[in-house]
Amino acid sequence: MATHQGEPHRALPALTSAGILTIDLSAIQANWRSIKARLAAHVSAGAVIKADAYGLGAAHVGPALYRAGCREFFVASLVEAREARSYLPNDARIIVLGGAQSGEEGEFIERDLTPVLFSLPALDRWRQACRAAGGPHPSALKIDTGMHRLGLTPAEVDQLLLEPAYLQECGIGLVMSHLACADEPEHPLNQEQLHRFEATADRLRVHLPDVRLSLANSSGVFLGPQWHFDLVRTGAFLYGFHPQPLLADTLPTDLVQPVLQLDLPVRQVREVSHGGTVGYGADARIEPKTRLAVVAGGYADGLNRLLGRQAVGIVGEYSTRVIGRISMDLTIFDISELPAHEAPAWIQVLNRELTVNHLTQSSGALGYEVLTSLGRRYQRRYLGGESG
Repeated sequence: MATHQGEPHRALPALTSAGILTIDLSAIQANWRSIKARLAAHVSAGAVIKADAYGLGAAHVGPALYRAGCREFFVASLVEAREARSYLPNDARIIVLGGAQSGEEGEFIERDLTPVLFSLPALDRWRQACRAAGGPHPSALKIDTGMHRLGLTPAEVDQLLLEPAYLQECGIGLVMSHLACADEPEHPLNQEQLHRFEATADRLRVHLPDVRLSLANSSGVFLGPQWHFDLVRTGAFLYGFHPQPLLADTLPTDLVQPVLQLDLPVRQVREVSHGGTVGYGADARIEPKTRLAVVAGGYADGLNRLLGRQAVGIVGEYSTRVIGRISMDLTIFDISELPAHEAPAWIQVLNRELTVNHLTQSSGALGYEVLTSLGRRYQRRYLGGESG
């Protein structure tokens, strides 16, 4: 089946022993600017670069976003925060979503890291560390508004407000929560969480009049300005995810720029003369004269979730499908529709048309799974990402 590939990111280097994952830093910058343009002037757009920027390389992605204008970065742990301090300028604010574990508080203060505090014991430890350091140090307070993951419960907020001096002594400058269903705009929990957040924030602001508020993730930005408050936390959108899949037909087609291109080298092209079966389990049958391309890349490289039985690859102007089970290091494509004289060197499985959103729809995997499961055996190329 012929298909239009669209403009490639750039010509590939000579054939190598590994697939090539191309990451367009300029597209990530453009996606951040697209979010920022949707916000009121007083609202900041932070960037979530946890899990190595969703597997794309935080040491490259973080500085590119800083050059685009981002100044607030969210990571998951102290380990990630240490790394971020090494590649981000000193004025970048690093907020650690997993908080400071017992015994880590002193290093947080020394490295100027902002922990997210989501339990009363964590608040107490942070208060003691601030006192030992001579005064408050910036922190964020997370409240649970209905996701029942991390965050203070309503009863714990009540208990905290019995001694409001805690809030000042802990240096709380940000109050945040997390939306559970932001990518489903009609889900009733979105409004419920908004109202709970507003009600709790009003109580806290009595004692913290200058505190900033943050509720929206990437998808939450598109629920409307009510969800924006003072700071939004952009993650998935930066890396090419559609923020509202259920509204894809009503939003601009170029809303989010694709970020990735993945090219897999062909190990062998073969024509099967007598028909038979393909791959483990012998559960895929082929007819005589079927042409197969075996590529380097399998479930050890994240392709077990990235490519399902209906997965498509691109060879020039032709599309080709996976056939048989994906194995640890290899995947097989049926290239029978290519001209007989063509022996492709590469098959492309991610590009400007075969996006992360396309793959999640065909495979059933979450976009987060797709990105974070891409293995480290690929060669990585970074394009763009300059200032301006």
